[in-house]
Amino acid sequence: MNWDDIGFLLSKNKYNENSLIVEIFTEKHGKVSGIIFGGTSKKIKNYLQIGNKIFVNYNAKSREKLGYFKIEIYQALSPFYFDNHQKLSCISCAMNLIKLLTAESQQSLSIYSLIDDFFNLLKKDDWIKDYIFWELELFKALGYDLQFKDLVDKKETGNKYQYVAKSSIQKKIIPNFLVEKTQSTEDIETLKNGLKLVSDYLEKSILKPNNLNQPVSRIQFINTLK
Repeated sequence: MNWDDIGFLLSKNKYNENSLIVEIFTEKHGKVSGIIFGGTSKKIKNYLQIGNKIFVNYNAKSREKLGYFKIEIYQALSPFYFDNHQKLSCISCAMNLIKLLTAESQQSLSIYSLIDDFFNLLKKDDWIKDYIFWELELFKALGYDLQFKDLVDKKETGNKYQYVAKSSIQKKIIPNFLVEKTQSTEDIETLKNGLKLVSDYLEKSILKPNNLNQPVSRIQFINTLK
């Protein structure tokens, strides 16, 4: 089995002294794992930054056996953020979610396009808010469509209002921007609260039913929001 494709690097782990096992989400073949011989060399190592877009040639004896990658850089995306710890942490978080939630060798052009969208949103001023909605779009592509507007009651007090979760015994407050998607917010605590609410949904509806744990990289990203 031999094919060429383009994909985003999701993960890398040492295989032996000179080689790595990597996972790449490709355009035509979905998520694929393989060995890169010489992956620890200085030249190749520079290409293998999580999130980078790379050309891949894949060779395997059969679908059941782990194959081998030959790679070339297509677009170095992560290095643009080496001096931005928060965005670099977000890249790790996003790539880890895709690694965790997608099945091996299942093509998905919608998820591949979402990865492209992810790197575009990092260029925006309100990128944290857009990232939260990006996660919701990822869940939707995987079959989990969370619409906060269907899960809240609107409480008005004078000229002000807030949204409260219908099912919450403690009447948990839902940030307005999660319901009114066009509303902007720059308040870090509000954004952090929104991300934690999405975390609760991820945990209860997706991870626990599939015996999966919350990615450490996601917790680390939330902790960068100060």
